[in-house]
Amino acid sequence: MIVVDVNIVLRGLRSRAGASHQILRGMLSGELRFALSPAVLLEYEDVVRRPGILGPSNALEQSDLDVVLDALCAACLPTHPTIRFRPFLEDPKDDLYVECALAAGATIIVSEDRHFRIPALRAFGITAMGAAA
Repeated sequence: MIVVDVNIVLRGLRSRAGASHQILRGMLSGELRFALSPAVLLEYEDVVRRPGILGPSNALEQSDLDVVLDALCAACLPTHPTIRFRPFLEDPKDDLYVECALAAGATIIVSEDRHFRIPALRAFGITAMGAAA
């Protein structure tokens, strides 16, 4: 079981090349088991809908983003954290991924964010790794 940071989803939407797109495809196809909490889903939605964030040449419409977000919801393990671990990371906005991972029993957070590269995560049985790892 994994939890995927929005930066991986965003990279996967921006380009069909690379490991982030492969992870996004695996999530959408059901090949990768991943957890989503309401907070993580709201973060996905907030970030991918920001004007211009997908790049100038990206042809995805808002309706396409709705389809992707709905498909992620259909394929995920819905998770509802009951314990908040805040602040835990250097960037407190990233704590929602740790909370989701703990509630789901996930052992991996996939992220390119350096804030997850701290030894303290290992105490919870969680490893952070980049998309290409």
